[in-house]
Amino acid sequence: MNTLVILPMNRVRLIYRFVSDVFPMVKQELNKWQRMAAQLPDARLSEQATESIRSKAFHCHGGSIYALYPGVNSAEAIQFIIAYQTMSDYLDNLVDSLEVEDELAFSQLHLAMQEALIPESIRSDYYLYYPYKEDGGYLERLVKTCQDNLRKLPSYKIVQEEAVKLAKLYSHLQTYKHLAVEERELKMLNWINPKIADYPEITTWEFAAATGSTLGVFCLYAAAFNPQLMVKQGIRIRQTYFPWICGLHILLDYFIDLREDQETNQLNFVAYYEHREMIRERLHLFVENSLKQAKQLDHPKFHHAVVHGLIAMYLSDAKSMDKDIRSVTKQLLGDSGFEVKLLFWLCCQLRKRKAL
Repeated sequence: MNTLVILPMNRVRLIYRFVSDVFPMVKQELNKWQRMAAQLPDARLSEQATESIRSKAFHCHGGSIYALYPGVNSAEAIQFIIAYQTMSDYLDNLVDSLEVEDELAFSQLHLAMQEALIPESIRSDYYLYYPYKEDGGYLERLVKTCQDNLRKLPSYKIVQEEAVKLAKLYSHLQTYKHLAVEERELKMLNWINPKIADYPEITTWEFAAATGSTLGVFCLYAAAFNPQLMVKQGIRIRQTYFPWICGLHILLDYFIDLREDQETNQLNFVAYYEHREMIRERLHLFVENSLKQAKQLDHPKFHHAVVHGLIAMYLSDAKSMDKDIRSVTKQLLGDSGFEVKLLFWLCCQLRKRKAL
């Protein structure tokens, strides 16, 4: 009985609640948006909306861990997280899958990601420069759902500025990385170079990777349930998540997609590392700094569980055993402690059951 109170088991119980309590709620919320997506007037937009939910539901499952953040109303949190992540995945499909390479159109679409975090914002015409427009109000409804949810939070005004900063970084990433091959890299460098001096421990492409995560926004949202939250706490969350936890999240995502992206000529930030040992070293650095920085936050055990869960979730994907990267996967797992190995085993079981 005493073993139930040791730290690894505490976090495993968190994951158990995550799977048994949160996953069914996520599925229910996704089904609601899936039904709407299937009814979009423009068949091309409808296809991208439904496909983004079908193929990227695991993003929503992962992000919904913040529904278990201490003090959070889980049902309300899931509603916000699923709407915001579904919007992110839908827009990603729009800039990646319909043979459009228009910087102005991509930037206008991604105003939705920013305005969703500003409850008082008047919603823009997101499709103004995009060739396909008739979505039956789907994107606006996603934005409105987020805005309505944020109005209920006692301390959202405390963290709004930090959340919008992260959304702007994300929007710039999505605008530039999906441009034509011959121009996307230069556009990204021109965007990143003025900012990178503030982050001397990371590379240009690691900065770019960190901008691609929504986890920082979800953590700030969860923290805003605390009526006593202070501005300095919000700043500390943003500084811990960006670049470290957000960077780890997206680098792991690109790590397992390395072969696929190279074959399809997609931009992959892990491909900028010179050799496999450098991949291992840099991922290890992001793990170490994520855990170190998380100790300074409220509820550090929760954030440690997030970091360990990211490692377990991504490395349990079959793609992590691709012949070109499996040695790095094994080293990363070998460097991890008992808790990560236990979570890795659990994720493998969930994948066998197609629950992840």
